[in-house]
Amino acid sequence: MDNAWQRSYTSACQKVNTLPIKKAHGALYPRTCSNNVPMTSPRPLNSVDAKANVNKNSEGSSIMASTIGVLKNAVGLVTGGASGLGRATVERFVREGAKVVLCDLPTSKGKDVADSLGDNCVFAPTDVTSENDVIQALSMAKDNFGRLDMAVNCAGIGIAFKTYNFNKKRPHELADFQRVLMVNAGGTFNVIRLAAGMMGENEPNADGQRGVVVNTASVAAYDGQIGQAAYSASKGAIVGMTLPIARDLASHGIRVVTIAPGLFDTPLLASLPEKVRKFLASTVPFPHRLAYPDEYSHLVQSIYENPMLNGEVIRLDGALRMMP
Repeated sequence: MDNAWQRSYTSACQKVNTLPIKKAHGALYPRTCSNNVPMTSPRPLNSVDAKANVNKNSEGSSIMASTIGVLKNAVGLVTGGASGLGRATVERFVREGAKVVLCDLPTSKGKDVADSLGDNCVFAPTDVTSENDVIQALSMAKDNFGRLDMAVNCAGIGIAFKTYNFNKKRPHELADFQRVLMVNAGGTFNVIRLAAGMMGENEPNADGQRGVVVNTASVAAYDGQIGQAAYSASKGAIVGMTLPIARDLASHGIRVVTIAPGLFDTPLLASLPEKVRKFLASTVPFPHRLAYPDEYSHLVQSIYENPMLNGEVIRLDGALRMMP
């Protein structure tokens, strides 16, 4: 480095209370001086420094602590709550001291599940594509628990048909495609749009937060397999709506986050032959197994408790990338 330039650079750094510190390969980087005392070499942060920083920022730390969410005493609504990922979420909510409206089809085991969990869980027979059903479920949250803090969308369906079956000369049924999109994407949006109004009535916390929405997409939104055109499209729609809805609701303090699960050990996969289950597990890089539903519900809890998670889609898949 040119000596004249280095002297000029050092002088400029001193004027703004910084000094250049020599790093690897001779590169110079500025370092801010502490309390206007010139520093001629880097000094590691020790326990005294750390304690001083904590004291200096005690007010900020207090504010931070007040905005970190706690699931205990929260009120949630979970669709698809009678089995699989939804049931794991409902059970975690109750276990953590929250209150839950379990939404699922009238033909599901939702009432039995809710009854087994005690007074902090009530069952609402719900078709997520029905405006009236969702309104009734929200009313149950209001009547039983006084408010709604969180909506978790787990309800969904899937089919497996190729776009065109050349052997049978038969195209994919448009009605089937529309049904999957309506339940998965339409149902998710239906719950969000109606739940948002109720959460918007809550008193805001220190951050201004009034509620949280968690949606369930799938890795199929990114790595759709053969025969998954409808399913992938529906989950891709959930991924696509996450950010704009988060932006729509931001002014009223409602966060929106989507989870894209990989292969989970749900009742659907449990019905498959063991050989098939082992093969599916072998495709997950690490952990080298199927995911547990409670790992999904744990992420739901983390999303609720972390106020900076918003407008994001989180893959929960053990680095899985689905094969065609």
